[in-house]
Amino acid sequence: MSLDFLTRDLASLMGEAAAIRDVAFGERVTFSKKVFIPLTHLCRDNCGYCTFVHPPRKGEAAYLSPEQVLAIARAGQAAGCAEALFTLGDKPELKWKPAAEALSAMGYATTLDYLAAMGALVFKETGLLPHFNPGLMDAADLAKLRKSSVSMGIMLETTAARLGERGGPHFGAPDKDPALRLATLKAAGEKKVPFTSGILIGIGETRGERIEALLALRDLHRAHGHLQEVIIQNFKAKPDTRMANAPEPSFDELLWTVAVARLIFGDTLSVQAPPNLQEPGYGRLIDAGIDDWGGVSPVTPDHVNPERPWPQLDALAAESARHGKVLTERLAVYPRYIHDKAWIDPALRPRVLAMSEASGLRRDNEWRPGLIMALPKDDVVTLSAPAVRPSDSLAPILDRATAGHDLSEGDIVRLFAARGPDFNAVTRAADALRRDVVGDTISYAVVRNINYTNICYFRCGFCAFSKGKLAANLRGSPYDLTVQEIVRRASEAWDRGATEVCMQGGIHPEYTGQHYLDVCRAVREAIPGMHVHAFSPLEVWHGATTLKRSIPDYLAELRDAGLGSLPGTAAEVLDDEVRDILCPDKVSTQQWLDIMRAAHGAGLRTTATIMFGHVDQPKHWARHLLRLRDLQKDTGGFTELVPLPFVAAEAPIALKGQARMGPTFREAVLMHSIGRLALHPPITKIQVSWVKMGVDGAKHCLNAGANDLGGTLMNESITRAAGAEHGEELPPDAMERLIADLGRTVRIRTTLYGDAGAERHEAAHKAAALEPIKLEVAERWTGPATEGDKRRVLPKPRTVARAR
Repeated sequence: MSLDFLTRDLASLMGEAAAIRDVAFGERVTFSKKVFIPLTHLCRDNCGYCTFVHPPRKGEAAYLSPEQVLAIARAGQAAGCAEALFTLGDKPELKWKPAAEALSAMGYATTLDYLAAMGALVFKETGLLPHFNPGLMDAADLAKLRKSSVSMGIMLETTAARLGERGGPHFGAPDKDPALRLATLKAAGEKKVPFTSGILIGIGETRGERIEALLALRDLHRAHGHLQEVIIQNFKAKPDTRMANAPEPSFDELLWTVAVARLIFGDTLSVQAPPNLQEPGYGRLIDAGIDDWGGVSPVTPDHVNPERPWPQLDALAAESARHGKVLTERLAVYPRYIHDKAWIDPALRPRVLAMSEASGLRRDNEWRPGLIMALPKDDVVTLSAPAVRPSDSLAPILDRATAGHDLSEGDIVRLFAARGPDFNAVTRAADALRRDVVGDTISYAVVRNINYTNICYFRCGFCAFSKGKLAANLRGSPYDLTVQEIVRRASEAWDRGATEVCMQGGIHPEYTGQHYLDVCRAVREAIPGMHVHAFSPLEVWHGATTLKRSIPDYLAELRDAGLGSLPGTAAEVLDDEVRDILCPDKVSTQQWLDIMRAAHGAGLRTTATIMFGHVDQPKHWARHLLRLRDLQKDTGGFTELVPLPFVAAEAPIALKGQARMGPTFREAVLMHSIGRLALHPPITKIQVSWVKMGVDGAKHCLNAGANDLGGTLMNESITRAAGAEHGEELPPDAMERLIADLGRTVRIRTTLYGDAGAERHEAAHKAAALEPIKLEVAERWTGPATEGDKRRVLPKPRTVARAR
């Protein structure tokens, strides 16, 4: 990279910087809603521009008490803050006797010890995420403090050591020695602490010295990858300081420095400038390349610059919009550090995950899939707003998608980043495409789910359904239906107008492939007209393996025994980065695709699913959709895409704090819209799960690209086991009321999208109540596992694949 910054004009620098920022961060500009906790105003340094620090005052405590800290934190919690920013002076106990005495009286040896305790207290009592700015730290300090903070920071300010000489702004401030600050920054990288730094401009440094400081930070970040943001802060002269009459840098100087910082750091981290230190028109900082406004507090002032109030969030959003950006809230720890557990202490990470969405930004509402909750007002308003023009970076992607051109992984990730007006634009484009492709009909099928056993020897992190000695024993007891009971339920479903039984279950260690064949034959013989939609790719693998058949041969046997089609479950997310965490012993991405290819080759159509919102990211969703698209182009065997938002309420991985709490409502709606756009034209049907989305949520998805309501289900139990509350059946009357509310045409379909027929329709509307189900507990599968039980466990598909 050429470092010709000193000779280039401001307009060209800003243009290049903004272009780099747009590629990296799209249409958003972020901020953190925080509360500032000034733990102490004492410091051993005496900087020429600082009004935050003062010497001990008679009658004033050296430190905030725990009660005062909590009171401030709780005010921030009540105001919707996510971050608790602790500001304080550098090691005041080394200079001021009252500080040392106060610490001793409270039982602490150092200010940093007290800081660690207060961060832990705030986190425990309020759930706010602590960020520490305590000055110089060594490796031991960092290791201690990272246990009670998700991020930390220290301003480098400058690498010009001469500014610490007599007459300089850092004279009398030993902790502002650039070498010591760089050592702290280096130690933070070695300890894997997400870190903030930056420079202060206008304190007597030259432009060349600013570049030197930025390059020093760049080199540290290249070595350790730990800098989340670089702050470009402009000096403000304050009364009663040594620099009260010093000239302030011009706004053009700030713009120049911001642009240079963006060019130096490229797309590797965020560049921030504080909005409260600027005059009207501060939005031009966006034009210079920033992507973050820093912390903004609705509760507390900027204690370092108390004379400069924070902008109101509405005003900040409006100013951002004037410069083409959507104001978006982030957490105290930036997205790229959330997905890698090495960067956040294990005690803090569950809270971070619960507060974040798939992109790593802050989850903006409490809605969760499967639960009976009000839909997020802001998202509903956005979805129902008049059509808007998409942003410049989004418009060409939508044009390519609607024209049937293949989208790239980057294109799809960009679609998932849509917020505000772009969210509206994506959903409307998807719905217009739906109208063009399949019209205004909404279809559904009368279906009975039969989950024939919940005994399973796999331990998938998302599953609360499986039971028994060899799986997590959560809600309910282990059971194993007889073939006779399966046939009884199928017969009852036929009497109630069903055209399909959907059969899936746990991978019972005593089942062989013959059991699955017997079930198909029994249902076909008892109810010849019933379509058998059964067996995930994992069950197919299990059946073939136990009978020592090839996958294609076994699928042909299932087809001949009466199997009509396969559900595309066990896909979760088709990317092994995700599967290695979520279901490491299950079929791999390639195994799932190979089994589906073989099914299509045997003449068996299948659905395609994606179960999303746990440990995945938008890039994984994009890869999943692209893999489905490529297979569909080859085989044409998928009937529809069924997005399945992760229901976290009872899921083991969520209960352990190792996953997010499901997708946000915006993400869930977008999955239906982007599924429509990314899979056009090979897949024409997009189904919404009313069990996951609820009736009201399903309506929004049906206005955002989906065209099918799935099945009535009759006995849905897998999602219910995960904690869903939307019921086990949505009968035909309710289905058709939902469709009528949308002003659309009803169609009762078969599994393969034929017409169900008038007789089935009439039977469905006259259906009697279901017979109560009595599940007999499989007693031998309760209690702790024995060695004999363990011997029954078969090899698992990914283990077998690796051995080969």
